[in-house]
Amino acid sequence: MPVYQYRCEKCGHVFEKTEHLAEHASAHPNCPNCGSQSVQHAPAPFVAVTQRKS
Repeated sequence: MPVYQYRCEKCGHVFEKTEHLAEHASAHPNCPNCGSQSVQHAPAPFVAVTQRKS
């Protein structure tokens, strides 16, 4: 399951949540720090790891 990063617009707290792809489209998590519903998806950088062919 992918891990998505969110940022609270009220307190600025950044947190991660594990969600299914289908669940992510309708997910509206509350901030675990202040409980606010003003939470936005924050794109997170990632690195793709692949096997090297020999």
